[in-house]
Amino acid sequence: MLGGISVFFPAYNEAKNIERVVASALEVIPKLAREYEIIIVDDGSSDVTGELADALTRANVNVRVVHHERNLGYGAALKSGFKNSKYEFIFYTDGDGQFDINQMRGLIELIDSADIAAGYRKKRMDPLYRRINAFAYNILIRFLFGLWHRDIDCGFKLLRKKIFEKITLESDGAFISAELLIKAKKENFRIKQIGVEHFSRRFGKPTGNHPKVVLQSFIELIKLYRKLAKPQ
Repeated sequence: MLGGISVFFPAYNEAKNIERVVASALEVIPKLAREYEIIIVDDGSSDVTGELADALTRANVNVRVVHHERNLGYGAALKSGFKNSKYEFIFYTDGDGQFDINQMRGLIELIDSADIAAGYRKKRMDPLYRRINAFAYNILIRFLFGLWHRDIDCGFKLLRKKIFEKITLESDGAFISAELLIKAKKENFRIKQIGVEHFSRRFGKPTGNHPKVVLQSFIELIKLYRKLAKPQ
């Protein structure tokens, strides 16, 4: 059992998912940590995600919410989650309910000998075009940064807060997942992986393959590649 853990969910227009996701966390997390907090990062949702998140905070003292006034992007939501987490260990997963939080137990088993315990989807339950795009993206990251990781963008990770004493995340978009692992590897933090089940989205629409999101990811990728390529 962990001493203390901060659990957060980045959420954008997840009104049909967020209550179920938080309820699952409230059932599981007390069995895994002596102290805990659950944070919902409402990334400027245009539906009632923010209002539902506020109601959840009123119903449970261990739940709180961080609101973005407008939609800033997945990376910005993760950075807010990391910044507002107070415990030694931080776990995050997306607010869409595509992972079973019970699978955190596998990450906890790894974290004694790791700084980042990362899940990888054993079978990705996304449309074929998204799986093809993800495969090509992983190959590109391996080629440019030498990061051999099975599932870079899997939103199911447990990490030690201390890593942010050495690394600063800059991406506001979806590239943040790669940036986190690339910079952690560069600082010689220990990264371990474990397979997790992935489930089809029950409600809402994914935004990760929107052309604007993809373009932003490649712009941020190029910026980091150029920065790391410069002589120190």
